[in-house]
Amino acid sequence: MKCYICDQEGKSTEALAICIVCGIAVCKKHQIREQIPVTETYKWGLGEEKVTLPIPLPQVLCTWCHQALVVQKTK
Repeated sequence: MKCYICDQEGKSTEALAICIVCGIAVCKKHQIREQIPVTETYKWGLGEEKVTLPIPLPQVLCTWCHQALVVQKTK
């Protein structure tokens, strides 16, 4: 499978991952890997407790989706 972004630029590069937002194949240059903390909420009687689990969830985004999400967060 080839990187979609490289293909749009006229290059031919092997893809290493798939963007979890738009689903395009991306190469190492066009992928952004982040860690998302995973939290659980436990209800104890009348209260509740949020706990962050020790192993985060990895996510891979293409540079286009990452840029769109970063711009959206800053607004």
